[in-house]
Amino acid sequence: MATEQEKVVIVGQGYVGLPVAIRANEVGYNVIGVDVDKRRIDDLQAGRSYVDDISNSSLEAAARSGRYLPTADYADIAGFDLAVITVPTPLSESLPDLSYIEESARSLALHLKPGATVILESTTYPGTTEELLVPILEAGSGLKAGRDFYAGYSPERIDPGNKTWGFVETPKVVSGIDAASLKKVQQFYGRLVNQTVAVSSPKEAELTKLLENTFRHVNIALVNELAIYAHQLGVNIWEAIDAASTKPFGFMKFTPGPGVGGHCLPVDPSYLSWQVRRKLGQNFRFVELANDINDHMPDYVVQRLMLMLNKKQRSISGSTILLVGLAYKKNTGDIRESPSLRLIELLLDAGATLIAVDDHIESHRWPAGVRQVVLDEATIAAADIAVLLTDHDDLDLSVLASSALPLLDTKNKMRAEQVERL
Repeated sequence: MATEQEKVVIVGQGYVGLPVAIRANEVGYNVIGVDVDKRRIDDLQAGRSYVDDISNSSLEAAARSGRYLPTADYADIAGFDLAVITVPTPLSESLPDLSYIEESARSLALHLKPGATVILESTTYPGTTEELLVPILEAGSGLKAGRDFYAGYSPERIDPGNKTWGFVETPKVVSGIDAASLKKVQQFYGRLVNQTVAVSSPKEAELTKLLENTFRHVNIALVNELAIYAHQLGVNIWEAIDAASTKPFGFMKFTPGPGVGGHCLPVDPSYLSWQVRRKLGQNFRFVELANDINDHMPDYVVQRLMLMLNKKQRSISGSTILLVGLAYKKNTGDIRESPSLRLIELLLDAGATLIAVDDHIESHRWPAGVRQVVLDEATIAAADIAVLLTDHDDLDLSVLASSALPLLDTKNKMRAEQVERL
């Protein structure tokens, strides 16, 4: 167990940072959870969780311990022993936006003391820890990395909604800018998770995360393109995938869908592609091809909806379309980069009226132009067509299956005469 005197700062209290903060509190650390989103801090202070993997009771337990302080004020981090940066790293006009890392580093540097450790978890390109983070910390603190303080990188592997491989059960890749830093990073995460995996430098750790997600991105693009061609050829892609999955070696199951979402797949591979182009002057062709295929899956969904409506002598313009599930991943409220957002944009531009069901989405993140409804007979009667985008476990799909409403199933969850599969 950690001692109460060890003060740990987790910068960012979102889908990555909040689980780290709560786990660090559970093992005995004195935790300061920093987030610039005042709405999030208000929720945390009130014991309301907006992250599906963290229950309200977990927040209440952290508050009762007296060792968890959610705050938007960096003055509260003074004297910290270890800090973890878990801030967003989005793309801005197709370019990596590291401004959140830079701002966090500058704020931490003002309170950095000799002997402290700073760990970056945010997904980024190889070289960020040593070439961007460390110089900012040194410039702002007047201290020298490796001599006065420690630094390292450990890629996040949070899989929202995964009941088998949670934060504790998933092996944690760790690295440091030198041997002493690696020891500090490994000791910290060794208290939080069941297994740590050390690599030789932050660059390898940074590449590990990008490799994991690029692998998924490319394989999902493969089955997405196969789904398009299989439909045109009159072949059941879902049955073929299930059959291929019976092979006990040499095959890993990936399934098609309406696109990819979250941070990992739409964004992370592009960081690697950008770094290859910037440093080497080469194009990472697999990533760029995967981006093209996955980015255009919402367009394909629109095409399929148009063809289904044509059978009813209707057009998208003027039709009421029911979107079932909006989050990018089942059983979560995470709508970041969700393909539903692009689909909504396309359908609104085409003149559709949109209604949607998803109780997981926070009200302030609900997309504009879409009316929130409940999944019942009245909603179905008001719609001309439906599309299943996210198969949350709490959705009662039987009400759709027993209706006559045409439905495009992008998740292979329904069997009914009026249902077409992606």
